[in-house]
Amino acid sequence: MKVGRIFVHSLLVLLFFLSGCGNSRDIQNLAYVTALGVDYVDGKYVSYVQVLNFSNIARSEDSVLGKPVPIWIGVGDGQSLSGSLTEINATSQYPLFWGHLKTVVVTERAMTQGIAEICSTLNRNREIRYNILVYGTKENLTDILTQKSIFNLSPLDTIMFTGVQMSSQKSFLVPLNGNHAIASLNEKGNPAMIPSIAISKKNWREDQKKKGMFMISGAYFFENHRLNTWMPLYELKGIRWTNRELEKTPLRVPSKVPAGIVIMMTHPRFKATPHIKGNTVTFDLQVKVEGTIYEQFDDIPTSQLELHAGEAIEAELRKTFAKSVALKCDPYQLREIIYRDFPADFHRLTKNKPFFLDKNSLGSVKVEVKVTSTGKIKGGFNRKP
Repeated sequence: MKVGRIFVHSLLVLLFFLSGCGNSRDIQNLAYVTALGVDYVDGKYVSYVQVLNFSNIARSEDSVLGKPVPIWIGVGDGQSLSGSLTEINATSQYPLFWGHLKTVVVTERAMTQGIAEICSTLNRNREIRYNILVYGTKENLTDILTQKSIFNLSPLDTIMFTGVQMSSQKSFLVPLNGNHAIASLNEKGNPAMIPSIAISKKNWREDQKKKGMFMISGAYFFENHRLNTWMPLYELKGIRWTNRELEKTPLRVPSKVPAGIVIMMTHPRFKATPHIKGNTVTFDLQVKVEGTIYEQFDDIPTSQLELHAGEAIEAELRKTFAKSVALKCDPYQLREIIYRDFPADFHRLTKNKPFFLDKNSLGSVKVEVKVTSTGKIKGGFNRKP
């Protein structure tokens, strides 16, 4: 019994020396950062931190649809990005928690300074995950970070955070994760392409008041961690046929009827075959894609419809390529093929001419389209009586 009492007393003494949770904070005493905006003005980095109160945006049976959700924005500047974030921390009443950061938006001014420092600063923070979404923008960051979704829902329900591809012809640029962006930036043969996000007030109204909604407006292209150029969305239509991850995209096929024919295409398969002769490189492209007729006003055979669709896809591929080589960018990532498969030729070609593509670098373009379904109506819609 005496030995037992000594053992119990020893345990009680040791308990006084155990470290507890005195330094931990309750979850309601943290400021959760959900988005970060980076700008560069007058020789300084300007950072914008979006902080949301999760008690206001949590989904529950008692939540009221359309109830205004307050958005807090912290702004700081400094000679470096970390310095600008430190200034925000100095006045934050709660510690900033970065584990819920979902999106980073960088302005065009900041990208012209290079984004190596931005990537380095974010990667050194242990709380920030690698799968955050990255965008560029020409818009004011305050407008971007205070933009709400339809029905006045929180920003977390917008495409900027969800990265969901809409079933629209203008949503073929798939959002880019931060780890993929860093990998592309560090590859000589695969310069990064970052989607640009904008606010459109053209399509939606709340009663009589125009309401802005997010849209993907184009893409930025980089060389050596620095911004090279920007291409608007309508000039990048050909890029959708190179992305296997594309869930669906509508193709309008020209026809005799002004409305034309619309085929919903899915998961295109793209292949580029290079041909190297001395200092000249040409690429033959091949695309295979399947689709379902979404809208049709002409009664034409399916085989002829597939032929016209293939011609339309080839035209988009050639047009985007012509626009991109004029701006010295490579949305089809053709140079990466040479870099991966023919490294000696890549170094030889880029020694005197870093961008070795030109308008003659595109050879043959073969497109194979297969219509798998005509929908609920068999064949086309005959408008004749």
